[in-house]
Amino acid sequence: MAGSRSPLSYRPEPGSIPTQPGVYRFRDSQQRVVYVGKAKNLRARLSSYFQDVGHLHPRTATMVTTAASVEWTVVNTEVEALQLEYSWIKEFDPRFNVKYRDDKSYPWLAVTMDEEFPRVMVGRGAKKKGWRYFGPYSHAWAIRETVDLLLRVFPMRSCSKGVFNRSAQIGRPCLLGYIDKCSAPCVGSVSAEEHRAIVDDFCDFMGGRTSAFLKRVEKQMYAASQAQDYERAARLRDDLGALNKALEKQAVVLGDGTDADVVALAEDPLEVAVQIFYVRGGRIRGQRGWVADRVEEGGTDVLVEHFLLQLYAGEEGDSIPREILVPTLPPDPVTLETLLEERRGGRVSIRVPQRGDKRTLQETVARNASQSLVLHKTRRASDLTTRNRALEEIQQALELPEVPLRIECYDVSNLQGTEVVASMVVFEDGLARKGEYRRFVIRGVEGQNDVASMHEVITRRFRRLLDERARTGDLEPVGDGGAEAGESGPMLVDPETGRPRKFAYAPGLVVVDGGPPQVAAAARALDELGIDDIPVCGLAKRLEEVWLPGSVEGSEEPVILPRSSEGLYLLQRIRDEAHRFAITHHRGRRSKTMVESVLDDVPGLGEVRRRTLIKHFGSLRKLRAATVEEIATVPGIGPTTASAIKDAVAAGSGQTVAVNTATGEIEES
Repeated sequence: MAGSRSPLSYRPEPGSIPTQPGVYRFRDSQQRVVYVGKAKNLRARLSSYFQDVGHLHPRTATMVTTAASVEWTVVNTEVEALQLEYSWIKEFDPRFNVKYRDDKSYPWLAVTMDEEFPRVMVGRGAKKKGWRYFGPYSHAWAIRETVDLLLRVFPMRSCSKGVFNRSAQIGRPCLLGYIDKCSAPCVGSVSAEEHRAIVDDFCDFMGGRTSAFLKRVEKQMYAASQAQDYERAARLRDDLGALNKALEKQAVVLGDGTDADVVALAEDPLEVAVQIFYVRGGRIRGQRGWVADRVEEGGTDVLVEHFLLQLYAGEEGDSIPREILVPTLPPDPVTLETLLEERRGGRVSIRVPQRGDKRTLQETVARNASQSLVLHKTRRASDLTTRNRALEEIQQALELPEVPLRIECYDVSNLQGTEVVASMVVFEDGLARKGEYRRFVIRGVEGQNDVASMHEVITRRFRRLLDERARTGDLEPVGDGGAEAGESGPMLVDPETGRPRKFAYAPGLVVVDGGPPQVAAAARALDELGIDDIPVCGLAKRLEEVWLPGSVEGSEEPVILPRSSEGLYLLQRIRDEAHRFAITHHRGRRSKTMVESVLDDVPGLGEVRRRTLIKHFGSLRKLRAATVEEIATVPGIGPTTASAIKDAVAAGSGQTVAVNTATGEIEES
């Protein structure tokens, strides 16, 4: 890698690193801080960086070879280490630390508590000291509607400083004052103390203390009615309706009135999406989302710790809830809780919900995070300029003669050597061509041998290419050939049969899911077929390295694409799609095999009646629960066969199989 250096060139003397807790900084040759970390034991943690670079995670290897020096600061406790780490990350903005930044700007509801006559307003951006905040919310119009409803109940100031001063000068309130949506403190209709009481009630209501206020308004309404003050009773009735309408806009998710922040992550090797729901008084008060690049080594627990640190370390008071629900506990939850308790001034609990409403809510947040990551990737993939850049980066990195407009990727899936299958997915111009995906059942390989399986599937695919070329006389099949409609995209049509020639296109690049052994097997298969003009590479899952033929003999090193490379992102998408397609095929075949194993020995029950039987009941679980008489009602199944089926399924395994009614395929449930 250009500009990189061996970490041994700046490794501190082993005895010079203390064993106390502390925070460390890696700097590059320009003295810029590129990474900040903390450790319970500085010596043990820093020593892990100064080993053979080949044994490090690729992100860590890039960081230590970019750095030119390391320094550290010893602290007394792990809480101090957390605080100092947060301060340094905020100050230096290191390039190798995960940075959770909003994927969009979310609106806040703010109350300017530091003014004599506090104002309620909707705004975005950084928080200001002395203001009370609620949210953030998904849409500014939604919170403005809520504020408009509540101003009739809590007539506090909502005008700007200029409007407030102008009304005070002319001695007349603005329109809101005339329609009773402002108590008009600008003209002295209420004192500062009376206006402050209105503001406090508004903040209590927005903060979740709604039940007591609703009961109070209801009690006042009945009291006014009994006193025959019907005008005031009607006004209070309308106020009560406005409050209930405002509450209807916020879904009740936790019946116990819990205050909690619910956090969930969706991640892949390159990016992580985070979603957080703000629950106050059992109701969802706001939602927020981030998508960040993964630039550090570490699992979900480390990502959770960094997210919570960046989210809360700069907050104080009620901004930090009593309870934080996370998908995985951070590495040291007690220390993080202690830090947040100091800032909140009260108890803070970080935990993983196991059951009940809180577990259900976190699953909902997790689905939002997954959808956010998918949407982010879709937007990124749909951009033409980005796709072109990705293909050009792949061409340059692999030194290809031309841009690989058609890329095919292959993956092998098996279960302990049984039901071995392979998948082929096709991307053209950086977009999936699902109509040209293919599945293979591997029959010529014994046991769990991914290398031999890869050799077989590449051989079968490209032998078909050569056969179709020989049959039609095409040396280079080009042209649209009569495009099929739908997702399949352009496919050559056989002039004799009029059918699409499924393997007629030669790819510009073959990608295999795996490292040097799989790449060598694919290259050997092409060589044996006499094909020397189709480049091959492999993408290894663990380190995201791109391997080329010859690497297995040690004559070449893997190609390391930059972490932020659009080319790496595209290769990863293609590899993950091939893996997903292979797994889906494998599960379907396992299901069919299991059904056959349960019903195989039933005399007189052939494949057609077996499929009819499963389709009728939908799953083996329902079939087991059925009586002999109910089974006998299936067309083609008599009492004797029904009794034999009942005995067979009762003795079968506990797995459940369902039928996809749209496709007629049997699937595991």
